[in-house]
Amino acid sequence: MFLTINQVNKQYENQGIVNQVLSDINVTINEGEFVSILGPSGCGKSTLLSMVAGLNKPTSGEISLQGNPIKKPGKDRGMVFQQPALFPWMSVEENVMFPLRKEMSKSQAREVAHGFLKMVQLSNYTKHSPHELSGGMQQRVAIARALAMNPEVLLMDEPFGALDEQTRSRLHVELEKIWLETKKTILFVTHSIQESIKLSDRILVMGTRPGVILEDIKVDLPRPRSNSREQAIELEKRILGLLEKEIEKVVKEELEYASSN
Repeated sequence: MFLTINQVNKQYENQGIVNQVLSDINVTINEGEFVSILGPSGCGKSTLLSMVAGLNKPTSGEISLQGNPIKKPGKDRGMVFQQPALFPWMSVEENVMFPLRKEMSKSQAREVAHGFLKMVQLSNYTKHSPHELSGGMQQRVAIARALAMNPEVLLMDEPFGALDEQTRSRLHVELEKIWLETKKTILFVTHSIQESIKLSDRILVMGTRPGVILEDIKVDLPRPRSNSREQAIELEKRILGLLEKEIEKVVKEELEYASSN
């Protein structure tokens, strides 16, 4: 087993009130899989991802990578956030080289950085500053930086959520090519049903209050994928049915809370 999430629970306590964010999460992810975590706001998707990254700790249960319990951040996990989080005073090249500075010589780091910038089709922008790039280009720099660390797992927290539809669609194609080329294990948080179907081998559909996994869906569709395929449309309807029930539950709880206050 490559990445295991075993009996994980997460609680937060505020003024004596316990909020159960995640409840009994059990997942096994195989090496090289592309797995999406999909669910409504507040279901704990990003919380789960942050625990895999080692940025947050479970209240109970264990997450392990290749048999080693995850207790803190490590080089074996690369993270890409919704916002690129690039250093504005560094060039594109320097941003990608940054995590490599203690691992190798400057010339070696530059060579590695250029290789991944070529992979994300930014070879002509190595000396540019982040503010000179579009949002989609900045996110490609962030992906190149994460890949340059050569992590075992690439963790992506809604990396295309802030982008326009055309840019997002283009980056879907590029990310799929990168994944096929690198064979990295990817754990990908998204709100978009179509995005999860387009990219994933599996989709973990989450419910909320507390966050649970409603269904672990295998996406057995040929690549490259089209949202117009009949099987993709049927899968979208199935997932939408699961999420509609969760959204109705959240709305009902909020209305009940509002009427009691």
